[in-house]
Amino acid sequence: MIVIVDYGAGNVGNVARALRYLGLDWQIASTPANMPHDVELILLPGVGAFAPAAKKLEESGWRDSIIEWTRSGHPLLGICLGMQLLCECSFEDDPTPGLGLIKGKVSKLDIRPLPHMGWNDIRWLRPISPLQKAAPDGSAFYFVHSFALPVGEDAAAETSVQNVTFSSIVAKGNIIGFQFHPERSGPVGLRLLQRTIQLLERKGGA
Repeated sequence: MIVIVDYGAGNVGNVARALRYLGLDWQIASTPANMPHDVELILLPGVGAFAPAAKKLEESGWRDSIIEWTRSGHPLLGICLGMQLLCECSFEDDPTPGLGLIKGKVSKLDIRPLPHMGWNDIRWLRPISPLQKAAPDGSAFYFVHSFALPVGEDAAAETSVQNVTFSSIVAKGNIIGFQFHPERSGPVGLRLLQRTIQLLERKGGA
């Protein structure tokens, strides 16, 4: 069972439709108290601004629950803003703390125009075999964002736009994050999403 965190930050419906298409069991939960007893993976989606999203996670009780969940070795997948929230902090407005599960600080992309929107390819930085088979180097995914995590030690893949390179996939143990939207990236996106969920549920991490 996959729990999709609904904290009022968008793309929950698109993610749910993708999981339904893949034939996976899922449930949307607005608070940790709504999680089913048989949950195997938490999926943190999101679009929009970092600070309000971080505040909603705090107010709904998700922040502490997600941190405790991952520290217990359970798997977590973040998508778009959900990936950014995994990081230490964001400078989108005033510095705002994230969940602190992935090293690095989210900052504004130095490109014009913003946002970075449309299809762009990824380049793997380290081997995660099942995921690379699903999406080899050069696979293109759909991005919509103005802020990003610089490439650091938890980056698994990178993407470049206008000579600016950022982390497009992060992976650390039982945590994986995508800056792009796999649920909006056609067959390759759905394939990567499925393989990622299988990897996290089977082994507990990358």
